[in-house]
Amino acid sequence: MQFAPLYPLLYPILKTAFPHCLWSGSPQSRTIALTFDDGPHPQYTPQLLQVLERYDIKASFFWLGTCVKSAPTVAREVYLQGHWIGLHGYNHRSFPLLTPDTLASSLEKTQAAITQACGLNCEYLRDVRPPNGLFTPQTLKLLNKWHYRPVMWSVVPEDWVRPGSSVVVRRVLQQVRNGSLIVLHDGYYGGEDVTQITATLIPTLLDQGYDFVTIDQLWQVKGDIIAVK
Repeated sequence: MQFAPLYPLLYPILKTAFPHCLWSGSPQSRTIALTFDDGPHPQYTPQLLQVLERYDIKASFFWLGTCVKSAPTVAREVYLQGHWIGLHGYNHRSFPLLTPDTLASSLEKTQAAITQACGLNCEYLRDVRPPNGLFTPQTLKLLNKWHYRPVMWSVVPEDWVRPGSSVVVRRVLQQVRNGSLIVLHDGYYGGEDVTQITATLIPTLLDQGYDFVTIDQLWQVKGDIIAVK
């Protein structure tokens, strides 16, 4: 069963219930964020990088520590091309199923893998997206205690079940709005299609007048809005 039709309904409810997570950018700004989960992948991620480089787009990647360990050269290339890096846990295990100690270890091991591969100081690796988008208030309390920033989504086309590239593209284009935070996957599930999907989406969204920003830029906008309020 595919749950793609439910995500647009869940998003505004969850955004209201958990306002300290990053769900999207400003509805007044023609900016969107393109994000990729579950990588890096030794084949799919380099192909994706070629598309992003062709259009000079900076994206944000949420990595699994085990995948970084398996493809450190690819991870470093993503970083060197100027993309934003976040954490997705060491393995793809839902955070609410982990004990606090296991969750802390998962994030720290992922930081260490990225630091070793990219030479990136771990203090810059503070953005965390929970696998499967699953979290609890306790999860968020722990992430806040450990000074991580929880990142969620507003457009989830469910590309990991591979409904077809054209279906994923259609879902994104139907849902995209000012400030949208789009989730795609360049890992073992969904990664086979990610290059084609991205190569179709980027020029279409550029033609619609959207600018692409990173997760860090969306946080800066969110901070400005909170400060104004």
